[in-house]
Parts: sequence; C-alpha cells; structure tokens
Amino acid sequence: MGALDAVAGKVAGGATVTFRPSGSSMVPLIRSRQQVVVAPVDPSKLEVGDIVLARVAGTVYLHLVSSVDPARKRVQISNNRGRVNGWTSHDRVFGICVAVDGATRSGAVDKTLAAASEDSS
Repeated sequence: MGALDAVAGKVAGGATVTFRPSGSSMVPLIRSRQQVVVAPVDPSKLEVGDIVLARVAGTVYLHLVSSVDPARKRVQISNNRGRVNGWTSHDRVFGICVAVDGATRSGAVDKTLAAASEDSS
C-alpha cells in the first residue's frame, strides 16, 4: 500500500487531508513536496482541469481530470505532462485538491461534499 492509498482511505472516510506528495508529473501545478489540501468531493461536479485524488487501474493518483463522461458517471485522469492514466468511475474519485501551498484552487471548494451539504440545507 502506497502513501496515497492511506490518504485516499482518510478522504474516502470524510476527512480533509493536508500532505506533501512527491513526484514531478503535475509540475507546474503541483511541485514535489508542496503542501496540498484534499477534501472529499462530489464527483458529479467535476470539470476538466480539476485536480483529484482517484484510483485508476489499482493505483491512486493526485492528477488532473482530463475528460468527463457524466452519462457513464466516470472521469478520465491524466498527469500534467500529457500521459493519460485512464478512465475511472465516480466511486473511485475520493477527493479534490482545494489548495496548493496555501493558495486556494479556484472553484474547488464548491465541489466538495461539505459544499454540497451546505447547498442542500
């Protein structure tokens, strides 16, 4: 089990998690070891360009939504260097990146489950 698997478990359980992922596949959006905040997400609100924590073909990634298929309730996940990881269903999208190094990602908070519950009350 990798480090992102543990984070995915916490986010899937409803927690908002702050951590420092490593790797260069998301540069310049996220650089290795930058602090990110990931919150549980309403997958039906995802759009191309959102950064999500999702499981694709058995591996958990913090990557971009590169395409959406609302009819089949799935999204395509890719890194920021042109590599497509594949399609995954909404139930395998655990969270959305709402901040990187303290800078809020525009529109991301409106897609969290907390925002969804606030909208419905």
